[in-house]
Amino acid sequence: MRISLNEIKSRALAFSKRWADASDEAGQAKPFWLDFFEIFGITDKRVTTFEHHVKKLGGRPGFIDLFWPGKLLVEHKSLGKNLDQALGQGIDYLSGLKEHELPQLVVACDFARFRLRIMATGQTVDFETRHLHKHIMLFGPLVGYTLQTIRPENPVNIKAADR
Repeated sequence: MRISLNEIKSRALAFSKRWADASDEAGQAKPFWLDFFEIFGITDKRVTTFEHHVKKLGGRPGFIDLFWPGKLLVEHKSLGKNLDQALGQGIDYLSGLKEHELPQLVVACDFARFRLRIMATGQTVDFETRHLHKHIMLFGPLVGYTLQTIRPENPVNIKAADR
């Protein structure tokens, strides 16, 4: 059974408050993400691999911080680290994945901020963790929701339909 959107937003707000003082990637990243998945009612047994080994371009080894094949790739950094570099690092790992493993979302996070790349559109969204509840539907694909871009109709088509 899916959790209601209101419950998900409420859980996201509580999550943001619990993790407001987090800063250390080594000791806090894994519990942070396990707690994050609980927002959606997702258990760790169902989803992810931490420190997933992958070969980067040129055959060099790398480790994806968190990987859910076909859904999510996360590069997590300590508080204040460069999220542009982290997102780039995550995208570099894509070349070492099989086609069916390619994620819908690539995320860089430093506890206080999220930088999210929606792979289908190439759109990048930045927001502070304290505002996660306002952006929670960006993570909808994790629980079966699809992201849709709504664009205004072409005025020519509206005129043609009226005629």
